[in-house]
Amino acid sequence: MIARLAGVSVPTVSRVINGRSDVAPQTRERVEELLTRHGYQRRSASRRPGSGLVDLVFNDLDSPWAVEIIRGVEDVAHAAGTGTVVSAIHRRTSAAKQWLDNMRSRSTEGVIFVTSIVAPPLQAELRRLNIPVVIVDPAGVTPQEAPTIGATNWAGSLRANQYLLGLGHRRIGFIAGPPQLMCSRARMDGYRAALDAAGIAVDDTLIRPGNFYHEAGYAGGTQLLALPDPPTAIFASSDQMALGVYEAVRKRGLRVPDDISVVGFDDLPEVRWCSPPLTTIRQPLAEMGMLAARTVLRLANGERIESPRVELATELVVRDSAAPPR
Repeated sequence: MIARLAGVSVPTVSRVINGRSDVAPQTRERVEELLTRHGYQRRSASRRPGSGLVDLVFNDLDSPWAVEIIRGVEDVAHAAGTGTVVSAIHRRTSAAKQWLDNMRSRSTEGVIFVTSIVAPPLQAELRRLNIPVVIVDPAGVTPQEAPTIGATNWAGSLRANQYLLGLGHRRIGFIAGPPQLMCSRARMDGYRAALDAAGIAVDDTLIRPGNFYHEAGYAGGTQLLALPDPPTAIFASSDQMALGVYEAVRKRGLRVPDDISVVGFDDLPEVRWCSPPLTTIRQPLAEMGMLAARTVLRLANGERIESPRVELATELVVRDSAAPPR
C-alpha cells in the first residue's frame, strides 16, 4: 500500500525502511511521511546475521512432505544465521490470530506460508508490519505482492499418466487432492490432458476425491477396485494416498503391479522402501523450502526478486509398482 501511495516500487520502500542510502532524498521523505501516517512498525535499520527469525506456517504438520519443506527452509536459514519458527494453524481463525499475536512479539524477518489461504485481514496486518511473505503451493488467490513457490504439477501428472499409457493401460483410475489447492487442480488437469492426447475419453467413475492422506487413498482404491470394470492402473495425487491404495489392493487379495499398477506423486523418502518400491513423480520439496527461504530473506533485505512465481521441475522416478496390464 505504501509503495502504491508513494508511486514507487516495493523494494524502494524496503530500502527506505532498512536505512539504505540508494534512495533519492525526496523519495525517502515521501515514503517516511507515509510510513509515519499509516503507523507502520519500524524494524531494525539493517539486517544482521542471527538478528531475526523466519516464520514457517503450515495448516497441519502431520505429513512427511512437511518435514521435507522444513528441512529446506532450515538449511538456508541456518546458513544465514537466522532461526526458524514452525507453526501449525489447523485452518482455524483462532489459531491464526494466536500465531499473529506471537509473531508480533518476536524479531521476524519474514513469513513463509505453505498450502495456506492468507486471509485479507492477515495480509493487511503483515503489510502494516512491513513483513515480507512468500507462499509455497498456494491455495486459491494469493496476495498480489507475495511471491509463490511451486512445482510443475501439471507436467508431472501428465508425465505419470503418459508413462502408464505407454505401458498399455487404458483404464487409469485417479485419486485427486484437496480441490481448493492449485496444485491439486493442476494434477487433475494433467491426468485429463494425458488421456485426451491419447484419444481416451475421461471416465468420471474412475476419479475419486482425496486429501493427500493414507485414508483417502485406501478409500478411493477400495472403491475403484470394487467397480464392475475396475481400472488396471491407479494414479494417486500423493505418495501417502498411493500407499493407501497399496493397502486396498492387499485387502482385496491382489498384488502390485501383477494385478494393478500404482503411481504416486511426491517421492517421499519412505516410498523407495515399501514393497514394491513406488514409481512416482518427484516433487522437489526440500528445494522448494530452500528457495522460499532465500526469497523471503532477500525481500527482508530490500532486494528485488527476478520472478513473482517460480515452479521447480518435477520428474518421473521409475521403480517397481507399474507394469503392463495383464
